[in-house]
Amino acid sequence: MTSNVRRGWWGTMLLFLIHGLIVGTWVSRIPAVQSGLHLNNAVLGLTLLSTAAGAVCTIPITGSLISRFGSKRVTSISSLAFCLAVSLMGFAWDAPSLAAALFVFGGFAASMDVSMNAQGVEVEKALHKPTMSRFHAMFSFGAMAGAGIGGWVAARNVVPLAHFTVGGFVNLVAVMAAIPLLLETHAHLTTSEHRLPLREIPPVLIALSAIGFCILLSEGAMADWTAVYYRQVLHTGAGIAAEGYAVFSAAMATFRFVGDWITGRLGPFHTVRAGCLVAAFGLLWTLSIHVPAWGLPGLAITGAGLSVIIPLVFGSGGRVPGVNAGPGIATVTGIGYIGFIVGPPAIGFVSQIVTLRYALGIVVACCLTAAYLSRFMAKLQPVTGSHTLSSPDSPLHAL
Repeated sequence: MTSNVRRGWWGTMLLFLIHGLIVGTWVSRIPAVQSGLHLNNAVLGLTLLSTAAGAVCTIPITGSLISRFGSKRVTSISSLAFCLAVSLMGFAWDAPSLAAALFVFGGFAASMDVSMNAQGVEVEKALHKPTMSRFHAMFSFGAMAGAGIGGWVAARNVVPLAHFTVGGFVNLVAVMAAIPLLLETHAHLTTSEHRLPLREIPPVLIALSAIGFCILLSEGAMADWTAVYYRQVLHTGAGIAAEGYAVFSAAMATFRFVGDWITGRLGPFHTVRAGCLVAAFGLLWTLSIHVPAWGLPGLAITGAGLSVIIPLVFGSGGRVPGVNAGPGIATVTGIGYIGFIVGPPAIGFVSQIVTLRYALGIVVACCLTAAYLSRFMAKLQPVTGSHTLSSPDSPLHAL
């Protein structure tokens, strides 16, 4: 590993950690902001949609900017802006102002997300071995740490504005330290179109986007409905209900740290397919039992199965032949975000027709659909080092 690539790897790791810290900081103070603005759950839910709206609007622009200026420059600017944007929610005085703040926050969050993933793809190419899963593991660790710190701060009745401002400043300093480490990518830019017309999207990229849609829908559904399922269907107390999602999240974070080793052994294609099938099995196990404690292993299996899929799909989006990394990742991320947005409400609607137990079967169906679509990943050139089962000449491609 050359010195520049090593520095780029550490810089990207730090940015993923910071992104998670900022997200965890905001999520941990949502109850305090809701209480301070006297918002009921319905109004809060509508304002939170602004985050997703900002993300969807920003993602296509970010992809174009990455193609034009390189991932290092876009990552640097969006990361600095994201650190500042977290303070905006502390200045909100009513629901519309909070929605406006969240729109900006969501936009910069998505811009940093897409650009640092593009930087991660460049680092991975330079390393000639998988590393995207470890990048995303740092995000998971950062989100847990940010939420934990936020809980500690909230217990001491620190107002959100002060918390957001101090946290944003600390993260801003960390970003400034990470920027010089990033890998310069302007030499890899091409003269091809910066935008990706709909009619020119390759089938492989469409399949990757569909996998991202299915898996982010599944992750969003698990985040929003796991505790509710334990309370309403299995009739547990609030503590056990919270443990269900905690087990799911812990398994996801843990397996992301070993995901690159798994990918190196199996290759992206087989890793994604196996992950989808494992996640489907885990959730089927949880939905089929009636003893709450016995469902926890199933949730852990589900988290483990889902853990490495999104890092691999995002990374693959940046390696589609004939498509620049920025627009490729932006396409997969943008369609994936749509799944994250529509999934939880769709399951809530279906649960009004059938029970929540059967409504969560949508997640199982999404995992199985993603497993089928993973066959398109076999057509991509694997990162050197993930050769064992994903080689184009491997007879296992017949599976």
